[in-house]
Amino acid sequence: MARFLPLQGASDASAGELPGGIPRREAERKRLSPPCPVGSVQYSAILSSRAARLSILGVVLVSLVSFLREPASAGDTPVVPTGPRRKPRPARFAPASSVIPAETNKRDAKRIPRDSASAEPAADPAAPPSSSLSRGHTPANWPVGPAPLPGSILPTHRIVAFYGNPYSKRMGVLGELPPDSMMAQLRATAAEWTAADSNLQVQPALHLIVTVAQGKPGRDGMHRLRMPNELIDRVAGWAESNNWLLFLDVQVGHSTVQKELPRLLPYLARPYVHLALDPEFSMKDGTSPGRRIGTMDAEDVNYASRTLAGLVDSLKLPPKVLIVHRFTQRMLTNYRDIALDARVQLVIDMDGFGDRPLKRSVYRDFIVKEPVQFTGFKLFYKNDRPMMTPDEVLSLSPQPVYIQYQ
Repeated sequence: MARFLPLQGASDASAGELPGGIPRREAERKRLSPPCPVGSVQYSAILSSRAARLSILGVVLVSLVSFLREPASAGDTPVVPTGPRRKPRPARFAPASSVIPAETNKRDAKRIPRDSASAEPAADPAAPPSSSLSRGHTPANWPVGPAPLPGSILPTHRIVAFYGNPYSKRMGVLGELPPDSMMAQLRATAAEWTAADSNLQVQPALHLIVTVAQGKPGRDGMHRLRMPNELIDRVAGWAESNNWLLFLDVQVGHSTVQKELPRLLPYLARPYVHLALDPEFSMKDGTSPGRRIGTMDAEDVNYASRTLAGLVDSLKLPPKVLIVHRFTQRMLTNYRDIALDARVQLVIDMDGFGDRPLKRSVYRDFIVKEPVQFTGFKLFYKNDRPMMTPDEVLSLSPQPVYIQYQ
């Protein structure tokens, strides 16, 4: 089982700064590291003895004969050693610019902590290809919620979104590729999902991080950097010209949802623009973003939902979609207190990278077992090894209706 560790390091200050005040860093992602060794043995000293070599050979032969004579019973559960737990290192940030006293987070690929979900046995290398996987299903009564209003996107559509920020190539595919190439790849990815599941219409979307959590407090001490309107307008233009959706993603840092939403209201007033909240970078305990995983409460989600519902009513808009990222228990507290409203469709998005069994475990433990309304699933081009295919994602139950690529 791979280990999931925080960001290993960052580049020096000479690396320069990207447009918009986001410093350039050589390492932006939390990595998967192999298990650390249990101990070291001086094999050379042991093997120098002829008697020791013969003894080892004898033990191997006896074990082999015993294994051949007494095969394991079918259904025996393999024991997978996990090795000692390595203490995570705190994330580090590139020095802030003297012009814009802020720096971006270590983002933007989420680790799934080893103890955040019950691990499943490792996948069988001889398992059948994904095309032969059994399909997951979404029970008609899961979860209970208001009937969709006219104009609702869910559950008749599956949203397929590209995530990131054009100011950084390390925050996701939205900024990693040139705009034309990125949009062409999104069209191709949407076509793959259409081919994989013809039951739902695929709705492409761009998922833009408009408020970026920071390692240093900045001028106002809020540990977050607001992206300029010029950037939001540019990405909104890409979405509108293609009849796609646009999600505005908020990482509040030391600020709050209540303080960050008002400036976004002119954009959220547009029918194709929706909202996303990232609890990972909501640091209610005063810790700098990136040093530990943050949290949001049902109260924060309800405030955002009420704000969106007010726009739907006052401007006669179709229902909005609200995404909430999650990959640990603590990231979303009091989920039972989240109020459902037909004017705002809530998606809890499994937002963590790792191998297939671990991602499925986290989806089951924190998304399915604590249901809110709709479910989402995030895929990482570089950090999922290997990345799950549409058929593999569709084997989940319930099937996610929001798919995000980073």
